Amino acid sequence: MRHKPSKPPIQTGRSLPDIKRYSAYDPADTGKAGVEPDARKKRSVFKRIVALFFVIVLAIVIFIGAWDARNISAASAKLFGDGNFLSLLDSETLNGDENSRVNVLIVGYSADDPGHQGADLTDSISVLSMSTSSHSGYILSIPRDLYVDIPGFGYGKINQVYQDGGMQLLEQVIQKTFSVRVGYYALVNYAAVRSIVDALGGIDVNINSPEGRLYDPNKDWTTGGPLVDLSNGTHNLNGQQALNLTRARGDPSQYGSPIGFGQSDFQRTADQRLVFMAIKSKLNWKLILDPRKNGRILNAAADNLKTDVSTAEVRPLFGLFNSIPNSSLRSLSLRDLGGKNYLTDYTTVYGQSALIPASGISDYSDIQAALGSISR
Repeated sequence: MRHKPSKPPIQTGRSLPDIKRYSAYDPADTGKAGVEPDARKKRSVFKRIVALFFVIVLAIVIFIGAWDARNISAASAKLFGDGNFLSLLDSETLNGDENSRVNVLIVGYSADDPGHQGADLTDSISVLSMSTSSHSGYILSIPRDLYVDIPGFGYGKINQVYQDGGMQLLEQVIQKTFSVRVGYYALVNYAAVRSIVDALGGIDVNINSPEGRLYDPNKDWTTGGPLVDLSNGTHNLNGQQALNLTRARGDPSQYGSPIGFGQSDFQRTADQRLVFMAIKSKLNWKLILDPRKNGRILNAAADNLKTDVSTAEVRPLFGLFNSIPNSSLRSLSLRDLGGKNYLTDYTTVYGQSALIPASGISDYSDIQAALGSISR
């Protein structure tokens, strides 16, 4: 009898190894989900977290940018009469760029203290000179008692020029006297020092006095103590203290001898440069990340500053200023310019004490030559 070959068993499904290989279900895995769906889930969660992070960062950037734009626009409207934020993004060639040197006349007065005698006298006059090629410069203090020829008024102290004919006349006198082309001016109310320093959270100054401290016994009406009392060393000053330091000097006394600093106005101008440099060290592009702080600074500047800088010149001018490190910005005085004193005492026909060039009452040639050699 012929036997029929037996049929192979019918395959009703894959073997257990095949099930393990192809199925997401693993019998040995006590009911937990398989590896592949879990990995996909983790990747999905990670992508959501990353997306959320970038959305939050973008929202913060937009918020800060809008706040900054509002601060800048409000300050621009006060300073330039133009609150268009986009106009500040324009850029123009600076006055003096063709000679690789931009000069800014910085003038301080006490308009914040209308009861002060001679509040319109400019007791702080400085020239900020910046090289566009070497990113270096200097800030020169001009003594308020310097005796100069004022066109249309005759000889007088330089601190009265603004009162006589405004900033245009003062620029004319500065250019003629020192042979320095003035590209821009900034007329600053002393109150700006207090507001800006407070907005910056204070400034650090290093006192190095031959007497071991700076002491001016004139009264600080905010505290009732002396106007300035700082020992040698580093001090963190708030706005009022910084303002006091820029104002303190030797004053006449009813007892016949001066009170205050031994070097009187020369010490004051040196301290003004010290405060200026301390403020400069804190003014940088990082302030744009703190709209609360930059808003206070911009408001202080807008409320206490007059300038002929145009909106299109703000960005390149600040960029040049910010590109000069403090170590490359020299602090100069005509009493000690390159180790030489270019000034001498003088008594006017009215009996006033004044200062004139050591070479003669109207001979500024030596001073001009010294400044010219520094600028090269």
